[in-house]
Amino acid sequence: MRVAVLSGKGGTGKTFVSVNLAVTAKKSTYIDCDVEEPNGRLFLKPQEVNTAEVNKLLPQIKEDDCVGCRKCVDACRFNALGFIKSKPMVFQEVCHSCGACSFVCPNSAIQEIQRPIGVVEEGYYHDVQVVTGVLNVGEASGVAVIRKALEAGTQDKYLTVIDCPPGSACTVMESVQSADYCVLVVEPTIFGLHNFQMVFELVSLLKKPCGVVVNKAEDTYPQLESFCIINKIPILCSIPFKENLAQIGARAGIAVGEDEELKEQFNMLLERIKREVAK
Repeated sequence: MRVAVLSGKGGTGKTFVSVNLAVTAKKSTYIDCDVEEPNGRLFLKPQEVNTAEVNKLLPQIKEDDCVGCRKCVDACRFNALGFIKSKPMVFQEVCHSCGACSFVCPNSAIQEIQRPIGVVEEGYYHDVQVVTGVLNVGEASGVAVIRKALEAGTQDKYLTVIDCPPGSACTVMESVQSADYCVLVVEPTIFGLHNFQMVFELVSLLKKPCGVVVNKAEDTYPQLESFCIINKIPILCSIPFKENLAQIGARAGIAVGEDEELKEQFNMLLERIKREVAK
């Protein structure tokens, strides 16, 4: 069972839910796909970490063989090639490594070279396999790193938790593709509801079943509850706004290991997710 945990914005508690869900399941895999700012490892502190470099294939023009036919430029749907002074020019930042340019070149004037863009770390926290994608600073897209992280987390485990990037960009879509179920973490505020609606639209377009975890809940929030009722989204649980949970998080602790009430709540959350997936 692969569960993707999403939120409409940063700071909602997506990693908090992901980490504690993976620890609750014990024999599980936690994959941090928030490659620009991965922080699940700060809580899980994995041991026996192995690191693998992630490379991106980029087209390189062999000028002596290029005849300036423009076929590569016309074939690139990402506009990563321009035509300057009768020769194509590669804009690395927007290249998606699709290989179309080299495929259509009639003179084999384009070769693909590897350039490192990040790493994937793999280690263990007790029985939890911890996989972390880390994008190099300054890189425009983390999709390739996310793909490698998802591949590394393919061990046959009871549960795989995918900690997605915040928002609803292409990196989120890549993270969610293999998920059986999506958990949407939301704050019960106007701003939180607005961002939650955007990420709900994304999982709906991807036809992924989903449920809601309300984090930092102090009281009922009618607007959120009404939206969930209208759109038939189950509210899986509400995590209270508690000072001791903030203190545990501030020192990078595992909350379900220190708060018995929260531990029971995450056990019930895990069982609820299992029932939702089985529907």
